[in-house]
Amino acid sequence: MNNYTSTKGINQMVKGNHQHPFRHLYSQEAPVYPNSSSLEMLWYRWRTMKTMQEDKFAKILDALGEFGTFQRRLVALTFIPNILSAFFMFADHFMFTAQEPYCNTSWILAVGPNLSEAEQLHLTLPRDANNSYLTCLMYSPVTWDLDSIIQFGLNNTEVCQDGWIYPESKKRSLINEFDLVCGKEPNKEMVQTVFMAGILIGSVVFGYICDKLGRYPATLLSLLGLLVFGFGTAFVNSFHLYLFFRFGVSQAVVGYAISSVSLATEWLVGQHRAHAIILAHCYFAVGLLFLTGLAYSLPHWRLLLLVGGAPVFPLISYIWILPESPRWLVMKGKVKEAKQLLCYAAAVNKKTIPLNLLDKLQLPGKKVTKVSILDFYSNRHLRKVTLVMGCVWFTVSYSYFTLSLKMKDFGLGIYLGKMVPGIMEVPARLCCIFLLEHIGRKWSLTVTLLQGVLMCLLLLLLPQATGLKSMMVMVVVLGEFSLSASVSVFFLYTAELCPTVLRATGLGLVSLASAVGGISALTILLVSQSPSLLPVSLCCVSVILALLLCSQLPETQHQPLFDTMEQMCSQISFQRSMPQDFFSRTHSEDLTSEDSIYEDMSEEALQNTILNANIHKLDSDISPTMLLRSRGEDADRQAI
Repeated sequence: MNNYTSTKGINQMVKGNHQHPFRHLYSQEAPVYPNSSSLEMLWYRWRTMKTMQEDKFAKILDALGEFGTFQRRLVALTFIPNILSAFFMFADHFMFTAQEPYCNTSWILAVGPNLSEAEQLHLTLPRDANNSYLTCLMYSPVTWDLDSIIQFGLNNTEVCQDGWIYPESKKRSLINEFDLVCGKEPNKEMVQTVFMAGILIGSVVFGYICDKLGRYPATLLSLLGLLVFGFGTAFVNSFHLYLFFRFGVSQAVVGYAISSVSLATEWLVGQHRAHAIILAHCYFAVGLLFLTGLAYSLPHWRLLLLVGGAPVFPLISYIWILPESPRWLVMKGKVKEAKQLLCYAAAVNKKTIPLNLLDKLQLPGKKVTKVSILDFYSNRHLRKVTLVMGCVWFTVSYSYFTLSLKMKDFGLGIYLGKMVPGIMEVPARLCCIFLLEHIGRKWSLTVTLLQGVLMCLLLLLLPQATGLKSMMVMVVVLGEFSLSASVSVFFLYTAELCPTVLRATGLGLVSLASAVGGISALTILLVSQSPSLLPVSLCCVSVILALLLCSQLPETQHQPLFDTMEQMCSQISFQRSMPQDFFSRTHSEDLTSEDSIYEDMSEEALQNTILNANIHKLDSDISPTMLLRSRGEDADRQAI
């Protein structure tokens, strides 16, 4: 009997007989009739129980241990890749340190080998009006002797012919490695745009691979990308090749984010799922701090990538120790492989899965259901999830980039400007645990976005005065604090809203908006006058729009994961049948003592209580006059 048949049966029993012939069957099991609000809660719990019963994985994961040794090991495997993802993602910020270049005029050393560096520059470089050496011009070489050069001086100038020197440079960066000066200066916004373009393409590619080939190969492929394009960046021999490798590493970063969240979501249940994803994101912040510390202490950009990227090599062992998602295996018809994997996980946890549970594990339907990216257009729920979460991800990305680039206006050093947000991100993500446990996914996302828009409004209202610089820096940091928390909630919430068959594809599609948001922030900052209130004003508008759209999404806390499109549509239809304010009340109000009576009821007891409550409610709604009138009408019909 499916959920709808069972629900329909209860309603028919309640509505179809005024004499209530079934009352005596349930009188012992439900002596207390709940009020209307409690009845809604009981109805919700009963429907959730029925859905959980259909979710065979919920019972199997409970049997093998919700968070045993196997699951803890799986979560630990995400730590190092997240550290490396942050390291490679933000490495650009330390690759373009400012340099003061001068033309290479070593030709004069042929006639004056004992000249000091200052004397060499004095004789061979022209000066500007401020008596500073010009960086892109030099005096033309001559065949005179040194005394003649000193006596008469040089007059003819030309552009640098033999490259540049950097006498005041303490660190080796891309600037002095590839002589990116005098018209060759790289545009940092352009470099970040290339990185965002990689995220744009990687989101679609890895989302498709993850759902088509599995979480395991998608994760390994992304780790291979970190090895080849991340660690391999240390060996590039041109700036254009550097950009190509950055394009590749950005795809690996987003690919790992999608595949790892999908894998953790499908192996873990309840609060353990939220804790694992948030903890993994905390290590992303650790990676940012790790990068800042290394960049400050190491003198060469290649050495930075070699030392910081070295931990990518132990990840080769993931080929043998990383598990596939059993949910994905079943959805692809590989039931035998899923059972073997679940039995292995149970053995690691020192548990035993009952054979009757494993025997019930089978593919829903007679054959594998074919799904595609077009389902996000044709299915109403998926279309709504894509549009709403895409808008949220665009808002978070745009606002975070805007606030991050706003830090430059306050004159903070590059190391301090990255260390402070990195430190703040760890408590920001840990605060999400409290929010998720007490107010659910939907309201947690709303609260973090609301705090972000408040910080943006404060940034607009505060006067641009030098005396308030410290306060404005604090406002920007708190804004980044809120947006970092939104990212963790966003990934968890999106993964739970999408079914297993299209979970990674959904994460990939909404991640497209992240790249668009980042590129938009960079573009607007380039075209707007500096300083300008336009970028921050657009932050406020986009966050308010995202807050309005979030109200259209259903809550997923305490709900089983959807594996198929049919399960998703069934549960969404049920949630639409509940009162509009039901889910907000369940998270904003504590359960009454009357509600707590039914909290630990079995499914059968809940069903009986709901039936008796509806019968009791029907009795109270039928007045004696109405009952006599009904009986009179029945007698008239019988007489006719």
